[in-house]
Amino acid sequence: MDPNALPFDADAMLQGLRPWVECESPTFDAAAVGRMMDIAARDLALMGARIERIAGRMGFGDCIRASFPHPSREPGILVMGHLDTVHPIGTLPRLPWRRDGARCYGPGIYDMKGGNYLSLEALRQVARAGVATNLPVTVLFTSDEEVGSPSTRDLIEAEAGRHKYVLVPEPARPDGGVVTGRYAIARFNLEATGRPSHAGARLADGRSAIREMARQILAIEEMTTDDCTFSVGVIHGGQWVNCVTTTCTGEALSMAKRQEDLDRGVAAMLALRPSGNDVQFAVTRGVTRPVWEPDASGAALYEHASRIAQSLGFAIPPQSAGGGSDGNFTGAMGIATLDGLGVQGGGGHTLEEHILVDSLARRGRLMAGLLATLA
Repeated sequence: MDPNALPFDADAMLQGLRPWVECESPTFDAAAVGRMMDIAARDLALMGARIERIAGRMGFGDCIRASFPHPSREPGILVMGHLDTVHPIGTLPRLPWRRDGARCYGPGIYDMKGGNYLSLEALRQVARAGVATNLPVTVLFTSDEEVGSPSTRDLIEAEAGRHKYVLVPEPARPDGGVVTGRYAIARFNLEATGRPSHAGARLADGRSAIREMARQILAIEEMTTDDCTFSVGVIHGGQWVNCVTTTCTGEALSMAKRQEDLDRGVAAMLALRPSGNDVQFAVTRGVTRPVWEPDASGAALYEHASRIAQSLGFAIPPQSAGGGSDGNFTGAMGIATLDGLGVQGGGGHTLEEHILVDSLARRGRLMAGLLATLA
């Protein structure tokens, strides 16, 4: 099969993608994520897939697994993506769906609904061309990737373990490259505890948890080196401005290129202590993504994809990347994984999130070539 001959149409793909993008699906709103799963499940069912709804847990939304009919029972291809986004309900008025020349904007369009949708279009195009894939194909859409996949890691690893290849349509790298490895990431929960008092009448009697958290934030972020980074991205504290705050909580993130560097970073975080005897500060470990280091099976998969891309007239340079994905889990398992197969664009997680429209068809042909030729 020649992927160049497949009639991908970017404008038609945008029409199909728009309902996905306009269905806001922030991770922490399980019902909203469920509505997005409904849309994707219907599209997959119309394509002939057998749909299984997998109940969410830990307060997160459901997942869906779609299996396409195939005579073989051997390990096949898993196309894996997430349908949750970082954008809260109500983002659409500020970041509406709009086409502006070569770009199209919308919440979650780049990370990663565009890549998920082009994967479905690739499956459609292969089927319409009458091409039978060499291996069975399964699609798994999950609901909590943006918070580290705490409720779905076991599902991801179990499903990946039944497959030979994992294709992840997360966004492409800025130069159009793909991801063949990812850095290790750890999350931490922070809690500072002070002593309450009336902020007007008895200020000196209190010990502010917010003040303690502020001190700790500076200490945490100053631990950043070239080998391991630290950042605090979430803070909650206080309810009344006239009360000295008793409790302040936060969340921190650490990222490293090597597992041993992350392990040292984790140890440093867990060793943090209060700045004084009259306040408390505690760090507990959250979810962790293991380092995914390139290996022989992944290299062979990349070389296969690179040859397809070359036949289509473009290059996909391989890169290890910061920023986690569920490919961390499958790559660390030693399963041949190729990430960054999705759309090109930019502004992820911001009100400038967009895709490059012409990348829909170009990257769709690459995905179609992989689906049709992997064996």
